[in-house]
Amino acid sequence: MAKVRAVPEGMHTITPVLTLEGAADAIELYKKAFGAEEILRVPDPSGKKVMHGHLRIGDSHLFLSDAMPQMGGPARPAQLWLYFDNVDAAFKRATDAGCKAVMPLADMFWGDRFGKVADRWGIEWSLAQHTKDLTPEEMKKAQAAFTAQMAAGKK
Repeated sequence: MAKVRAVPEGMHTITPVLTLEGAADAIELYKKAFGAEEILRVPDPSGKKVMHGHLRIGDSHLFLSDAMPQMGGPARPAQLWLYFDNVDAAFKRATDAGCKAVMPLADMFWGDRFGKVADRWGIEWSLAQHTKDLTPEEMKKAQAAFTAQMAAGKK
């Protein structure tokens, strides 16, 4: 079996993330205004919000989502997504340096080990290591299971 790359193929070490009101409208605007290519759109359990959007503009990537204050995701101007070869060590280094753990590291349905820290200025840093390559079918199945689990937890 091939070794999984810590930074997914085609991605860069750092990726900007926008959390805003109206992510679906933003996706459509960025497609028209900047020629963005929509790579992925993951709806929330209600189907009304974008839980995760992934666009490519030229050779760069942009993640975006709707604000979801009920899940600890208020609107914010930006956050940064960083890929590491050893995300556990990176998370420890960040918290040892004074960053606050916002979301502990966990293995996520999309194939990344992922967690978040915030610095004293309130900037969120999403730390990730790609650990598993998934086919589109595996991703869709994992996403459906995750969304169902989220919906069940909200009842």
